[in-house]
Amino acid sequence: MNKYLSAIRKNVCAICVDSNEKGKCTLNDDEICAVELYLPQIVEVVHSVESENIKDYVDALRKDVCLECRAQTAEGQCYLREDVNCSLDRQYALIVETIKEVDARKVN
Repeated sequence: MNKYLSAIRKNVCAICVDSNEKGKCTLNDDEICAVELYLPQIVEVVHSVESENIKDYVDALRKDVCLECRAQTAEGQCYLREDVNCSLDRQYALIVETIKEVDARKVN
């Protein structure tokens, strides 16, 4: 997980709206970054999908990760996603790409 987390911090956190100009997270102690909280599940989801279509990855994310999130209702509504305030949802395409890049480096 450390390789994934390091790569995500470099590629995703550096441009996240919840980071400062140096790429350091600005969330306070009462806030939790969904990317870090669910990283093992996110990596598992990415590894479970083989598709060129990001929608397939998003569908798997909703089914396997978002269900666990307390911000989502039983009906699948998420106030964080609706407010474009979920870092995982906002950056998911880049997260998928980053995980795939880390995996490609392991093979080479």
